[in-house]
Amino acid sequence: MKLMLSAVDWQTASAAAREPLAFPAAKVRSLLREIRAQAGVSGCVLLSTCNRTELYLTGDIGETPAQLLCRLTCLPELVPLFVTRCGEQAVNHLMEVTCGLRSQILGEDQILSQVRSALMTAQEEHTTDAVLSALFRNAVTAGKQCRTEVRLTAAPLSVAEYAVELAEKKYKNLSGTRAVVIGNGEMGRLTSRLLVERGCRVTVTLRSYRHGETIVPRGCATVPYDARMDAIDGCDLVFSATTSPHYTLTAEQLAGCTQPPALVCDLAMPRDVQPEAGAYTKLLDMDSMTVDASHNREELARIHEVIEQSTAEFFRWYHHRDSLPVQEQLRELAAERVLESLAFADLELHEEELPAAREAAQLAARQTVDYLLGSLTLSRGELEQALEKIRHRRRKP
Repeated sequence: MKLMLSAVDWQTASAAAREPLAFPAAKVRSLLREIRAQAGVSGCVLLSTCNRTELYLTGDIGETPAQLLCRLTCLPELVPLFVTRCGEQAVNHLMEVTCGLRSQILGEDQILSQVRSALMTAQEEHTTDAVLSALFRNAVTAGKQCRTEVRLTAAPLSVAEYAVELAEKKYKNLSGTRAVVIGNGEMGRLTSRLLVERGCRVTVTLRSYRHGETIVPRGCATVPYDARMDAIDGCDLVFSATTSPHYTLTAEQLAGCTQPPALVCDLAMPRDVQPEAGAYTKLLDMDSMTVDASHNREELARIHEVIEQSTAEFFRWYHHRDSLPVQEQLRELAAERVLESLAFADLELHEEELPAAREAAQLAARQTVDYLLGSLTLSRGELEQALEKIRHRRRKP
């Protein structure tokens, strides 16, 4: 059985190119079911975030995960955007993703919960298998360890934090500035909190409000989503972070403003803000949210150590599981050979003692094989070679 991965991310394609591959949660679930139903697929996990779309597959199919995904979504022209990895390269890639090494904001926090969520979604849809479940669990554990043990100095922890830092550089001091945050999801709430902490006067758009259910960050005013332009006209900053399939802010809307905002940050994928809106404001989208933290050499080295350890741990589990049928054959063969030897041994045993002697000999042979296998790290192929040699070895009389 093969383990394969096809991935497209901020390093291999622009935000505009990735946009058709940014699947909402409901679409991810339906795609998982479709993919799992394909001939030869044993398991699948689909990771879809603002910065990446990655399909992990186990099984034996006649196409790459990218070809399969693009065929099912009627986007065959996007296959060249993907990079496909197999086996150890796929495992190492997921470890690096979960530990934040492949994020635009190096070491950012959100990717860990996104990877965990991708696994949970696949499990809920019954599309994962033992190999993918073990791999993703190992990756999440590695990510947690890195978050606990390593802190990349002078690096923001999220795209939202970096966007707020960019706004702060523009204004030197955000205290007293007026900002509108479109969207009250996880990213929107985080952005709002960061702005309030810096003294910004924040207004959050709400599509609906349910008392006791809708969470609005402390210190923020609210405005109905449909009345957002009333709040945006004359404000200093706009941050948009929704899952809307349509633009939340267009060039025409900004053109109609008496005083357009000086800076608009689009934190969504698919994009919330029409690209042409950049003619009326300073527009930053996800392609602008890249931080270089390569100067953190010691911290990065420690992250790579964690990845190496977690990768080795996964493959120890994988090789053990993969070789279980061969291990059982080795135990049976060893027991057979011991019984053959007993038949020629000069043992003075009564007839009624023979069954117990045979059982003890079989048990001893199996336990010896278990002891040897436990002290060795061998792949299935190596064990099969050993099994074949034992089968062809002739016992000397």
